[in-house]
Amino acid sequence: MTDVATLAGQVSEACAHKRPLCLQGGGSKAALLGRDCEGDALSTRELTGVVNYEPGELVISVRAGTTVRELEEVLAAENQYLPSATPHFDGTATLGGSLACNLSGHTRPWGGSLRDLVLGTELINGKGETLRFGGRVMKNVAGYDVSRLQAGALGTLGLITEVTLKVLPLPETEVTLVHECEAPRALEIMLQRGAEPSPLAGACWFDGRLFLRLAGAEPAVKRAAVDWGGETTADEAPWRALSDMSLAFFQCDEALIRLSLPVTSSLALSESRLLIDWGGAQRWVYAADTMPEWFENAARENGHAWSFRGGDRKAETAPPLSPQLQRMHRQIKQAMDPAGILNPGRLYSWL
Repeated sequence: MTDVATLAGQVSEACAHKRPLCLQGGGSKAALLGRDCEGDALSTRELTGVVNYEPGELVISVRAGTTVRELEEVLAAENQYLPSATPHFDGTATLGGSLACNLSGHTRPWGGSLRDLVLGTELINGKGETLRFGGRVMKNVAGYDVSRLQAGALGTLGLITEVTLKVLPLPETEVTLVHECEAPRALEIMLQRGAEPSPLAGACWFDGRLFLRLAGAEPAVKRAAVDWGGETTADEAPWRALSDMSLAFFQCDEALIRLSLPVTSSLALSESRLLIDWGGAQRWVYAADTMPEWFENAARENGHAWSFRGGDRKAETAPPLSPQLQRMHRQIKQAMDPAGILNPGRLYSWL
């Protein structure tokens, strides 16, 4: 079985020979978010299991190859959960890979992102050194928060081997309200409900229907359900399918674009194939426009666009950065991976 020392030795050898490595967990996100990665495969899939769990402290440390589904099963036994609703992807998504991509599900605006839950990490840098950052309690640190820098870095700053997270108690009760309406009206309702004090924990629109998820103390959930109206269902399956991207909407081979926008933006509302999530802040579209056009359109709305899946994976898939941010990215990369062997070019062609 592969252990951290073995993986560190493999990275150290690759560094010595300047041999690129393509880092992997369960492989569920190899074709998502980033550009094509070329190099020898190096996997954390065998680094599994819980290292330490303190339910009374709401803190758990887990090896990076543990799947998100396995982690949530451990938490559920203690009536706890990950409030980020991180995708399972048919049970193959690992915690390390999910953090590297910073993927969160439908609860993101209310429960926080996976990045927000990170208290500390263990990782192997590009020189083969095993390093620990953060801890098992939330604390302020000087300089960069290296643990959270891993979120969304797509493996370009280190091979994550262990993650310590804060978790939360499961909500007392949940219910979903369904309204039939078109996208502009759905966005209006999302804005209105999002501004009200309520146990709102999910708001999405697709296929002509608006879904509002309420979760929390039973009296508050029941009151909001009565006040807001709509068809009521206790079925949570659609929310898991949304987070896992297993809804029919996502079953298409065309290029999929993810937009992060202010909820007041009208961008993409006229697109024929559209899914709105995160109370209006995240929008998924299949569109013929090129990525540079989407980058520009989203930037004008004070948001950003990603080429999430499909399309040209050798072109840039992430939003362009200013010269100042590019310089900062290069400096951090140089500090963490001076030989440039970890997932070279996966996040940006120049990184």
